[in-house]
Amino acid sequence: MAKIRCTPFGTTAARRPVDLWTLQAGDFQIQVLTYGGILRSFRVPASEGSRDLVLGCETLEQYERQDKYFGALVGRVANRIGQASFDLDGRHYTLAANNGPNCLHGGLRGFDQAVWQAHAEADALVLSRTSPDGEEGFPGTLEATVTYRLSETGDLTLEYRAVSSLTTLCSLTNHSYFNLMGHKADSLDGQQIQIFADAFLETDADSLPTGRLLPVADTPFDLRKPTSFRVGLSGSHPQLTLGHGYDHNFTLHRQPCGPLRLAALASGGGLSLECWTTQPGLQLYTGNYLDGVPGKEGAVYHFRSGFCLETQSWPDAVHRPDFPSMVLPAGEEYRQTTIYRVRPLE
Repeated sequence: MAKIRCTPFGTTAARRPVDLWTLQAGDFQIQVLTYGGILRSFRVPASEGSRDLVLGCETLEQYERQDKYFGALVGRVANRIGQASFDLDGRHYTLAANNGPNCLHGGLRGFDQAVWQAHAEADALVLSRTSPDGEEGFPGTLEATVTYRLSETGDLTLEYRAVSSLTTLCSLTNHSYFNLMGHKADSLDGQQIQIFADAFLETDADSLPTGRLLPVADTPFDLRKPTSFRVGLSGSHPQLTLGHGYDHNFTLHRQPCGPLRLAALASGGGLSLECWTTQPGLQLYTGNYLDGVPGKEGAVYHFRSGFCLETQSWPDAVHRPDFPSMVLPAGEEYRQTTIYRVRPLE
């Protein structure tokens, strides 16, 4: 059973106090901030004793200044909504265009910048917040909870729940950047990735899905067998050029919420990281826009110094009837689970 403690972490520019919650389970430890629900650290046993696998900032002020979503909970809708607008139940809704012509990760002030309420519940940390009707342009008052659980065997489980007063859109994820060599490693060298998907979504120059599903076969996106990041990213493909690397949604299934399944497996530095999820999509992002951001313990995070495994709905599904729906009907519960499982390599 995890041991949980809470300490102050600082005060936001808007004078909101922020806490740091620490969960310790055996030799594994996570730290979570109430600001953005951020997973600030994930320490695991390693050859040098203990290793922190996630990128992050040293201070709250640095978190407020950066725009890379380090470790944050993202919502109401992860990824992009085309033309920053959508129609739902006969009404037109306009969102903030904060990523070219599109709305990215919930808008100008998404869930990643909110201060969440937090409490310990048995051996878990429960974060909750109320997103009021109209926040960032989305309809309905949304009551969201995200539960962090940590096991003594290295399973980090995130359970997402939400209910809305009006029919709305909902797709929540965590935006942690992993580096299995440790957060200071500064590159993805020596690490491999495997994604259990036969297709991925083609994107345009603004990283928005075109609607086409492309087979991974005979492309650098064929990660069904373990592939080093260096080899995969050195491949020649127009989609790699457009995304400046991997920044694509791999299609896991066509149900809005499916059975828990293994979506990805990364390895390196004597460790493996499994990603299990009920979500229909997995966005692989290789830190293509990291540009010398100040990090923890004096680290500086450069181009491709971490990778993200963002489990989520397919991007822009509200405009694609053939995509799994991200519509959350009024009064119905949104439920998703993702597990990041760390094990020593045998």
